[in-house]
Amino acid sequence: MTSLIPLSALSQSEVNDEVLESLDDDLNVGGDIFTDFQESLESSQIYEEERFYRYGRFFSVNFGLGATTFTGNRGIAYHDKQPTFALSTNYFVDFRHSFTLGVEYSKHVMFIDTVTKKYTDTAPGAIEVNLIRPFFGYRYYFDTSDLSSPFTYSNPYFTARLEYWYQTNKFVESAADSTSEETQRGGGIGFGLGFGFEFPIEFKKSYVGVEGLVHQVNFFDKYTSDYQVSPNGDSEYGITDLTGLAYSLVVSLNQTW
Repeated sequence: MTSLIPLSALSQSEVNDEVLESLDDDLNVGGDIFTDFQESLESSQIYEEERFYRYGRFFSVNFGLGATTFTGNRGIAYHDKQPTFALSTNYFVDFRHSFTLGVEYSKHVMFIDTVTKKYTDTAPGAIEVNLIRPFFGYRYYFDTSDLSSPFTYSNPYFTARLEYWYQTNKFVESAADSTSEETQRGGGIGFGLGFGFEFPIEFKKSYVGVEGLVHQVNFFDKYTSDYQVSPNGDSEYGITDLTGLAYSLVVSLNQTW
């Protein structure tokens, strides 16, 4: 019996030591729950990065054709000459975020068939309008992993763009008024908001993109009165100003790496 007492005491002592060591670990900076959470978060981030490097896209080059049109008085004045041409590149930060840089071009025609407040002797006639717009944009891709296959593989996204619209108005028919210009040039800052989809042709290599946006642009001739009907005008088709929103829809082929 006497030989069992020291063994029992030793076992109890070992148990107490283990409890104390466990308490010490909990009190140490390197052994608290916050460190465990941080390690778990870092492991999750590493896993997400590895998954992106394996399955994600890094950048793409996009060639597109589409249409650009306008509302308001500018929409009344303009006859759209389609298509719109687009060229851009897209850099992917991860599965959800990307940045795009590109340029688009569209052509339109105005036809003012009456003398106006500025063109008092002869109607301006046909005016060709060329619009070149470089842009920088951001895309946010929605998480569709829990949806059905058609939505999952469509890669829907929201996009916002900062644009500069460079505008050239070329007076095709010469005006007799000495104050008229053969060509007007100017630019304006614009903003675009919209949605898009990217349908895979070959996974991680080629996609077909569809993107629609609405644009608010501060054109240099937005509030012009040049085309208001003169008191001597004999037509009802004068334009009081050139306000209005722009809409664009572009279908593109995206080569991805």
